[in-house]
Amino acid sequence: MDRPPLNIILGPTAAGKSAIAMELAEQSGALIVSADSRQVYRGFDIGTAKPSGADRARVAHRGIDVVDPIERYSAARWAADARRWMSEAADDGIESLIVGGTGFYVRALTDPLFRAPSLNGSRRAALEAVMDGWSLDELRRWVGALDPSRAHLGPAQLRRAVETALLAGRRISELHAETERTTAWPARYLVVDPGVDPLRARIERRVDEMFAAGWEDEVRTLRLTVAEDAPAWNATGYDFLRRMADGLLTQVAAREAVIIATRQYAKRQRTWIRHQLPAASVTVVDPTSPDARERVAAWWSARPDPPKPVRAASIPNTEFIQ
Repeated sequence: MDRPPLNIILGPTAAGKSAIAMELAEQSGALIVSADSRQVYRGFDIGTAKPSGADRARVAHRGIDVVDPIERYSAARWAADARRWMSEAADDGIESLIVGGTGFYVRALTDPLFRAPSLNGSRRAALEAVMDGWSLDELRRWVGALDPSRAHLGPAQLRRAVETALLAGRRISELHAETERTTAWPARYLVVDPGVDPLRARIERRVDEMFAAGWEDEVRTLRLTVAEDAPAWNATGYDFLRRMADGLLTQVAAREAVIIATRQYAKRQRTWIRHQLPAASVTVVDPTSPDARERVAAWWSARPDPPKPVRAASIPNTEFIQ
């Protein structure tokens, strides 16, 4: 491979990735490419913890507000867009820093996905109607029988595994194995993770900040123009806010439900990172540890031909523990 490795910051939601990325990008002039499947949708701002307007004025971002809420946006499409954004930045002499928590987005960029077989539209719709009546456990049992190596994945991937196996007659795992990897892109990773207990507290604090910022009002406004079945509503927490807006949940109950769902999402993210990333290419940092600044600065400065080393002392410690 003659391409320099990608610089990727990963970690579970609320771990502190964005604060670290902002400091590095602001000092180096790098472009931040968001690898967050929830932040691509326009209008869904508070509940997806999008960077503020002030942050986007300080540092250029891509991958934010890419599509309308009713559109489906795949990992493969994001990877294609990300390559274009990085290429455009490189033409201007700007390096890119990929930041996010959606593992499938990162995998689609570093190890491109297989070419999915086409599926009959009417048969797929009929099968989707059947799967709508299945519980998550039942869905996992089906995938366990049809494509066992994918039975641990999330609901969307489980449904895709069933569709492909039943309608195309092939296992997705087999298709992956057959895919040429000649277009793989090497990467180096900074994994930001404060640990389970501190992360629980950070998630709770973030949820409270979202409510205080007017998340309920955002949901009420979105419902005036966004269809109830739009893909954007699948972002963590929005379902509970809709129930709250309908009077089906109190704010206290909705808050607790969002916190639990977010913790579960963070657990899945941590599991993916632990099992899917090559250990030799990973640097782990606890953003609350005394040596966090030094570890981050060392990781960033060790990238191939960096334009300018970042001095650890120049990265404010307070930003890391927000």
